[in-house]
Amino acid sequence: MKRVEGSAGVTLLECTNPVKGKWRVRWDVEAKEDGSASYMEEVFDHRPDAEEVRSLVSDWYNARTNERILSGFKYEDQPVWLSQENQFNYKAAYDLAVQTGGQNLPVTFKLGTDGAPSYRTFETLEELQDFYVKAMKHIQDALQEGWKKKDALDLALYEAG
Repeated sequence: MKRVEGSAGVTLLECTNPVKGKWRVRWDVEAKEDGSASYMEEVFDHRPDAEEVRSLVSDWYNARTNERILSGFKYEDQPVWLSQENQFNYKAAYDLAVQTGGQNLPVTFKLGTDGAPSYRTFETLEELQDFYVKAMKHIQDALQEGWKKKDALDLALYEAG
């Protein structure tokens, strides 16, 4: 699959080669002011059914959501890598700080990137809570945006092609 440029009124399901049975499925159409658009496109060697289209598009949105969760969060202008392991570590440190009234503080986390690391020490429960709540809000916002896009998928638009 790839992002391509074309017209804003592009057909979402199109047979492009009836002899070879080539079909193109398109989604995530982003119209531009000049009447053109960019969109994702996948080629099939058969006419895909509704389940194949749903699976293709949902998997793509899931991958974008995961990318946004992993690398889309910034704290104090520093990128924060929210891998599952890091999420667990942040939660464990926050939970322990709450349970002990901050006795485990200070705690230091590596922010930034591997090429430009930044180390942030959280001295107080309030500082750590600010970081943790913002990270969790970022994750929730990314999930909700992904759910909204997947819920907006209208498979009926792929039946007429």
